[in-house]
Amino acid sequence: MVVHAMSPSVRLQEMIRVIRGARTQGEERGVIQRECAAIRAQFRQADNGTRSHNLAKLLYVHMLGYPAHFGQMECVRLIASPRYNEKRVGYLGAMMLLDEKQDASLLITNSIKNDLSHSSQYVQSLALCTLGCMGSAEMCRDLAPEIDRLLRASNSYIKKKVSSLCRHTHTHTMPLLSSRLHVLHGAVVLITELCERNPETLEQFRKAVPELVQIMKGLVMSGYSPEHNVAGISDPFLQVRILRLLRILGRNNETASDAVNDLLAQVATNTDSSKTAGSAVLYETVLTVMDIKSESGLRVLAVNILGRFLLNNDRNIRYISMTSLQKIVQTDHNAVQRHRGTIVDCLKDQDASVKRRALELSLALVSAVNIRSLMKELLLFLSSCPPELRAHTTSGIFNAAERYAPSQRWHIDTILHVLTTAGGDVRDETVPNLIQLITTATELHCYTVHKLYRALIADISVQSLVQVACWCIGEYGDLLLRGECEETEPVQVAEDDVLDALETVLQSHMSSPATRGFALTATMKLSTRITHNVDRIRSIVSIYGSCIDVELQQRAVEYNALFKKYDHMRYVIVYEKNGVTLKLQTDRQTDTGMTITLTATNSTDREITSLTLQAAVPKSVQLQMKAPSGDVIPAHGLGQLNIHFLPNQVSLKMRVRVCYTSQDFVCQDTVQIDSFPSPAW
Repeated sequence: MVVHAMSPSVRLQEMIRVIRGARTQGEERGVIQRECAAIRAQFRQADNGTRSHNLAKLLYVHMLGYPAHFGQMECVRLIASPRYNEKRVGYLGAMMLLDEKQDASLLITNSIKNDLSHSSQYVQSLALCTLGCMGSAEMCRDLAPEIDRLLRASNSYIKKKVSSLCRHTHTHTMPLLSSRLHVLHGAVVLITELCERNPETLEQFRKAVPELVQIMKGLVMSGYSPEHNVAGISDPFLQVRILRLLRILGRNNETASDAVNDLLAQVATNTDSSKTAGSAVLYETVLTVMDIKSESGLRVLAVNILGRFLLNNDRNIRYISMTSLQKIVQTDHNAVQRHRGTIVDCLKDQDASVKRRALELSLALVSAVNIRSLMKELLLFLSSCPPELRAHTTSGIFNAAERYAPSQRWHIDTILHVLTTAGGDVRDETVPNLIQLITTATELHCYTVHKLYRALIADISVQSLVQVACWCIGEYGDLLLRGECEETEPVQVAEDDVLDALETVLQSHMSSPATRGFALTATMKLSTRITHNVDRIRSIVSIYGSCIDVELQQRAVEYNALFKKYDHMRYVIVYEKNGVTLKLQTDRQTDTGMTITLTATNSTDREITSLTLQAAVPKSVQLQMKAPSGDVIPAHGLGQLNIHFLPNQVSLKMRVRVCYTSQDFVCQDTVQIDSFPSPAW
């Protein structure tokens, strides 16, 4: 489409049509720049009868966001014009282009003063509206006598304009409550403004509460009035204004609140909520009920009104309903709880703002009673919620689980579910918090390490989940290798399987430096919990001693040092059966010999008796065995036996016979030990 240049005399409607027809913002700017240039030229010419026409076009340009300040002086000229059509556009321009900070606003003070004394009520109303819109405190003080005179006038049209303007006096406001509806609306607005700006006037205007109640009852119970009826509601604008004023007057005042309670119940039960006008009145009623000292039954009624709003097809009404419920959920928790199902359904709403409000309200409704059922809904929502809500959802779920978790297992399962679903959106402190929770849940260590291992081999993209899994495997890898877990289906996991999983994390491009640190530390920890793959662990750790990541390199170097200097302190498990575990540890090695300790532990609930340990070595090695600490190992206890060898250059091998009695059975086994910690020999 080609945009044609417009002549200066083009009509406002034609200018609007051409601007709206512009295909790009550049075309629009071009049209407006040409028109503004023509308007400037017209302003510089003598009065040719087009000033109001040009200013009207300039005001439209201003509404589109373009500069229009050069029209300020034209507003002053038109206001001073004797013609009503020019004066009207001039005042409109003053309200849009001027404010109390503009110097030009001072120039119209005298014109406003003259127009307040004009013979036409319409000119007077123009001056009053402009003064109320952009008048400064100085202007209002200068024009106070004229305003006071108009307030005493009998003209209801002018009284309505003055009522919405007067904020500095309340001498004549009380009688205005007896005026007709249009003037009454202005009077209520004036009293509301006075009460909000000057709390000292509250006591005086509380005397008007009975009169306001009667006016409101008349509106609620009145019949059809075509002049003021909106969708079957009698003057809903006035009803909303009166309710708002009653809320201000009844706040923190029992006497005023008691006088209003019956009225609020009447409005709540007699107003139709199927139309927007009725919903507006009911919403204002709810706000008033919640803000004054109302009766408990009335508060429940207000919550039920908000509950009905949740079923409304209008999303705006559903939104304001949940916003209001959010404010009162702490004080009226049980009443709001009755609408939990409807609130949860709003989580499926297509509107993002409604979803957010529904989420906040659902989280506020979580309690020890409904934690299981409501958490299912929240976890279901998490799986499909918008990305911008995931962080808030995960944070709320974690807080609720920490506060109301019915059991530690449920708590752990819930957090792991969140990490699996939205692990990339959780807070930084989630990992240490979960590690702390797992640490304290002693009886769930086996269950947790199995569950996290399965999660790790299934997906290593969620960094927070991988970090917790690596930590757990490093701490409780022996429970994983045992394959015995009452809480979950037993899975036989080999040492190589676990190391393969950790090495995959270390080598993955998806792993962050922090995650690799967790995996490397877990690998090192496993060197004390496995028996056949210590050399592989040593090899894995040594590789990262030259890693370009400084943190990872430092860890690898330190772990290598532990292998070299303190390997003799490591237990290597030589026997494990029937709850009895036999561990071998090198205590010290000197030029005169070497001492090792065999430690027997009992992990069962019954006592182990008649324990004997016999050792045999090659003839080239001299063996000295000290007396054991005892032949009885209590339930969940331990016993020790020290063995001293004289040095020899041949490889050390030893055969140990273990005999013990546990309740009704006697066990006798022989163990062949072919390797010892490297510093030991």
